[in-house]
Amino acid sequence: MTRLKGLDLLALGFMTFALFLGAGNIIFPPSAGLAAGQHIWAAAIGFLLTGVGLPLLTVVALARVGGGMDRLTAPLGRGAGILLAVAVYLAIGPLFATPRTAVVSFEMGVAPFTGDAAGPLFGYTLAFFAATLFLVLNPGKLVSRVGKFITPVLLAALLVLGGAALFAPAGEIGVTAESYRASPLLKGFLEGYLTMDTLGALVFGIVIATAIRDRGVSDAGLITRYSMIAGAIAALGLSLVYLALFYLGATSQGIAGEAQNGVQILTTYVQHTFGTTGSLLLAVVITLACLTTAVGLTTACGEFFSQLLPVSYRVVVVVFTAFSLLVANQGLTQLISVSVPVLVGLYPLAIMLVALSLLDRFWLSSSRVFMPVMLVTLVFGVVDGLSAAGFTAWVPGLFTELPLAAQSMGWLVPVLVTLLLAVVGDRLAGTPRTAA
Repeated sequence: MTRLKGLDLLALGFMTFALFLGAGNIIFPPSAGLAAGQHIWAAAIGFLLTGVGLPLLTVVALARVGGGMDRLTAPLGRGAGILLAVAVYLAIGPLFATPRTAVVSFEMGVAPFTGDAAGPLFGYTLAFFAATLFLVLNPGKLVSRVGKFITPVLLAALLVLGGAALFAPAGEIGVTAESYRASPLLKGFLEGYLTMDTLGALVFGIVIATAIRDRGVSDAGLITRYSMIAGAIAALGLSLVYLALFYLGATSQGIAGEAQNGVQILTTYVQHTFGTTGSLLLAVVITLACLTTAVGLTTACGEFFSQLLPVSYRVVVVVFTAFSLLVANQGLTQLISVSVPVLVGLYPLAIMLVALSLLDRFWLSSSRVFMPVMLVTLVFGVVDGLSAAGFTAWVPGLFTELPLAAQSMGWLVPVLVTLLLAVVGDRLAGTPRTAA
């Protein structure tokens, strides 16, 4: 039986860390820290639960079922599984995550010199997605080589940035914004949605299990164990990055109090601490990192939809790249504000899918538990999404009276009640464990 050694596991952990390290991981912690102020640590814990804990559990869940997202959604039936997969791929692809890579790199590398007017943004994003499309259509070994070069450089840049945040803060921890005063932990929990790492883990989780198998490991128990170790290494790295960036944001109110997003906080801090040279170096590194992320996401979407639909891979990536270009030109602040309601509605489904998969040994028939729980989660997730989008007039009054409804977590209690009833019903119905 093949077993991995310590260095192999460490390399696997760094690979997993690189999979998750993208634009969202860098821009959202500073803005959350800036707003959290004195409640920084409660907000950070909430952020780590969704930004680190859930992706780790997703990796483990995928390793346990030994496949991709289709294996995880099997108890829902093929139709429902495909619909959920389509929603996840669109979210991490042309709707939000892929356009975000272009806008983040623009605001860090170009906007400080040209301003964030529509003209420079369009010119930059046109060049960015032209390069993305070229690499997606002609991958060769260029993307992997760029990735191998960029990841260590980006890690070094983050180490310098994190060290500076801790030992050379721009000021004292600032005051807490209104949105964080009542429930900082829950607010941080919801902000962690914006990293999209749990959705990304649903798509990329199989890559980790495949990498373990490629090293000669065939035992299912070892694959799950090594996936957990790799996920834990990545989780530790992400946690350190998040905590440092949270602290950077919380201590930057004096110099970036009017910033509208995390990119503006970071660029202001780097300019303040390292000057123009530091700003340029960080901008180049993050631009290249965003480019490799965009290539990876576009490739994943192209492969998925070309298998699902009667269209070629080339057609899918051309259409998705063009659509990403249009979305990117809405600007980062607008893009984030539009993505929040969608993620508020989609994330509860991802959370429950992973939770039900990890707990499947406690029921006799997976489908008898999955289907009612996921259906109720969908209904309440949509309602919370509508509320987050400001369409409160469309939401029946009963939904607004639920516990945690004001924090966009109104789905939690009804779903837990549904889960309890489904488990009881499953036990009363009896038998099919072998089928499961």
